[in-house]
This record gives sequence, structure tokens and C-alpha cells, in this order.
Amino acid sequence: MATGADADEFVVDFPTLWIVPDWIEAHCPVPDGIHAGSDMELYRWQLWCTVNHYRVAPTAEAGQLAPAFAYRRSQVVAPQKTGKGPWSASVVAAEAAGPVLFAGWAAGGELYRCRDHGCDCGWVYEYEPGEPMGTPWATPLIQLMATSQDQVDNVYRPLQAMTKNGPLAEQMRVGEEFIRIGERGRIDVVTSSALSRLGNPITFALQDESGTYTHTNKMVRVAETQRRGLAGMGGRAMETTNAWDPSESSVAQRTAESRRPDIWRYHPQAPSGLSYTNKRERRQIHRRVYAGSDHVDLDAIEAEAAELLEKDPAQAERFFGNRVVSGTSSWMDRSAWKGRQTQRRIRPRTRLVLGFDGSDIDDWTAIRAETLDGFQFTPVYGPDDRPTIWNPAEFGGQVPRLEVAAAMDQLMRRYDVVRVYADPPYWESEVDDWIQRYGEKRVIRWYTRRVVQMHAAAERLLTDVTKQDSTFTHDGCEITTDHVGNARAAARPGDRYVLVKASQAQKIDACVTSVLAHEAAGDVIAAGEATRKRTRVYTA
Repeated sequence: MATGADADEFVVDFPTLWIVPDWIEAHCPVPDGIHAGSDMELYRWQLWCTVNHYRVAPTAEAGQLAPAFAYRRSQVVAPQKTGKGPWSASVVAAEAAGPVLFAGWAAGGELYRCRDHGCDCGWVYEYEPGEPMGTPWATPLIQLMATSQDQVDNVYRPLQAMTKNGPLAEQMRVGEEFIRIGERGRIDVVTSSALSRLGNPITFALQDESGTYTHTNKMVRVAETQRRGLAGMGGRAMETTNAWDPSESSVAQRTAESRRPDIWRYHPQAPSGLSYTNKRERRQIHRRVYAGSDHVDLDAIEAEAAELLEKDPAQAERFFGNRVVSGTSSWMDRSAWKGRQTQRRIRPRTRLVLGFDGSDIDDWTAIRAETLDGFQFTPVYGPDDRPTIWNPAEFGGQVPRLEVAAAMDQLMRRYDVVRVYADPPYWESEVDDWIQRYGEKRVIRWYTRRVVQMHAAAERLLTDVTKQDSTFTHDGCEITTDHVGNARAAARPGDRYVLVKASQAQKIDACVTSVLAHEAAGDVIAAGEATRKRTRVYTA
């Protein structure tokens, strides 16, 4: 794993394709602003990230593709206004027509001539002895990805301008949704609403604002699928993003936390002891994270950050301070929840409780279990051991009620279920049936809309997750972890709160069932029912 150098000192002491940044500055004009059309000069941080992405492995041999480089992919985390979009566009242009593949080690004096590669601009590059040489892809197939068209335009629009207004216009034909490269190559735009080309073999992928790719919007799977498309072609990928919200388990966070040594990361950060709410210390933070961005006016950044601080301090700290902080009013820190994860096998006939929260066509439906010694898990059902979490989008837009009922019946028979706390809305008939089948002392209608009770239940779980001497653990269910991270504490009268979603796209249903299961376990233990003899009272 590699990270950004000290922001005030970018030292290159490794072999790299120096030809790539030189090619960019010769072929990619400034796309907009008062200097539009003039030659691009990479800022220090942009040059640092470029040479690291194209760092060549000392053992590289001519003819190798991705294995010739030190890093399989890169991640760049930088604050607002540093110029990530135009720089990303220039890297895409290089991948489309520039010398980005390793072509052997120079003896000295070898020349790279653009005219030998379909460009009549006249540019020539002379290699130094021992320098890595480069050559273009024969058929570049590139995808630019973002969650929305507006987001992907932050890269695609400057790329269009660079292509139209520079020497690349001879090789590349610009369209609204793709760019044709020569006769067979192309650059495609991929968003969450236009995924038809996903899975195609590609040579390069730019994943823009990967901090917004989450399980909830299904972009985690999309990003992974896109990277698989690179593998067979020997291609590589790059992520660019602002600092992410750690409560959302984004692709950016997963990349940052990966232990893979073949991912290069650039994420300049100020000392954690500096407070972002203190104006003087905030200035020090900005000076550190904007180092290498000589064009940035720190007074203008301060004005933008100060205004955003009034409404959303966490977002201001992420966007301008480049810090990974949870969104405003996050209910539980994701790292605290993850710290309780463990592996444990739950045997049939184990005494436990269940929590149930149901939906119909939009939100998810889930059943969560907890043993009476404090281990919480998502049980499975059916012949293929499906988890008891139902996303209506996977079932034609509506939760499969018969499957849920079958799962509940299977769990009641497999385990010694002492109690079920079930939130009735949308599921009144089913809950009534469960009460009749399994007994009114086992299945309890537990309305989550009750502020006093829901606040107390949420506080019970929050406390048992965060206090040091708690014995609470859980199975690390990925969806539940995401939903816990998505939950926000919405204030209610009397210093209380309820759990709500940060947005409609971010679901919290599995989190609610976790709260219900933990509340049921606590109530059962408090009532002295944890050691009662096993009984079965079912009706057909």
C-alpha cells in the first residue's frame, strides 16, 4: 500500500512513465475558464498522482500490460476545487491515445513520435537511458462511471473540450454519450441509470466520486463488475472522490481499508488534533490538504466552508477539510458496530428472540435474531439458506409475503424462540396469524412509532455496542451493517430521538430489526423468562 507523500514535498525516486504527463501537457488544452485553450500545466499534486499511477515495476518486461506497473489501480481523495475533474479527463485522454503501456527500458536517445501513432501534431519525446518507454493501446475501450449524468459530466465535459480544441480532434470523434477513438476504440459514459455496457471488456475505468457508491444505490456491485471487466484485458482503474461518510460503507471506504499492496492511494490530511470548527486551525487544515493546488484561493475556500459549517458541519469537513467524518446526526459510529463482529455457530434448539420489521413495495423487510447471551445474527431459511432480509426490488417490486411467513415458521420450529417483537404496520394480518399460531406470549405487537419506547430501545442497543464491558456481539451481516450506518437520530421532544433514513435511497430496516431483537432479549432476561422450559404451542 502506498499513500500520498508529504504535501509539501513530492519526491519521485522510482521508475515511471514520465512520457505520460509530458504527453498530457502537449495534447490536453485547458478546457474552460479564462485560460481555455492554452496548454495545460499539471499542478504538483496532479503530477504526483500521475507519476505514481504510471509507476513501473523494476521487474517489468516489454509486452506486459497491468503487471508491468507497481499498482493495479489508484485512489485519489482530494477536497473540492482542486481540479480533480479536468485532471481525470486528461488521464482518460492519455489512456485513449497516449503512451500509457510499458514498452521496455530505454538505452537512451530513443524517440516517441506522435506521427507514428496516428497524430500529426509533430510532438516528439526523447527517452533518457534506463527510462521506461511507453506505447498506446491498440484498441482502447474506456468507461467513465458516476452515480448520475450530472456527476459524470464533471469529467466528460472537460474531456469533450480537450478533445475538440486540441490535436486529439484528429483521432477522436466526440458525441454526447460516447467518444469514438479511431475505428474501433471508444470512451463510454456509465451511470446508475445506464448500465447496459457494464461487464464489457475494457482497458481503463475511471470511477468518479466513488465515495457515493454504496450497497443502497447498488453501485458497489457495479464498481466490482466494472473492475472484473478490466482483468481480462490487462487494464487498470482509477477512483477519484471527496472524503466519504464512513456511515455509508462506500466503494471509496472499501478501497481505503483494503490491505492489497497493489493499490496506490493519495489522501492528504492534516493532523487529527486540529479542530475544523476553530477558524485558525481550519486555515491550517486547508493549507495542508490544498498543498500542491497552487491555483486555489484559500480565502475563497474559507468562505465556502464557513457557510456550509452553519448547516452541515460534517459535510464541510469532508468536502473542504478532506476528512472522513460521519454525517450529521449519525446514530451509531460504523466502526463501533464493526468492532463487535465475531463468528459463531448457532445450533438448532438454541433459546433466542426475534425482531421483525416489515414493508411492502419500497422499504425492506427483515428478521433478526439474538441469543440470550447477547449474540445477534441474521438467520437463514429455505433449502438454499437465504438470509431473512428481503429487498422488494429483487422480487418484482413487492416483498414476497409467503416466503416471509415460511421463514418465520421455519425459525420458530428450528429454535426455541422465547419472544418475537414485530412491528405491525403493513403486516397486521400476518402478525395476527403468528400470534394465533405461536402464542400471544411469544409474538408481541411492538410499534416502532412510539417515540418513548423506540428511543429507549435504540439507546439500549447503542449503549451495549459502545460501552467497554458489554458482551454484545454480532455476525457482521453486511446489509445490517449498512443499515446501521445509514440510521440517523432525528430529535423529538423530551431529549428523545427516533431512527430515520438520511435519504429515501438509504434503507435502515435491518437496523430497526436489530433494535427490536435486542430489546426483546433485554426484556426477556429482565422478566426472568430466559430459563423457562422449552415448549411448543403451534396451530396448523
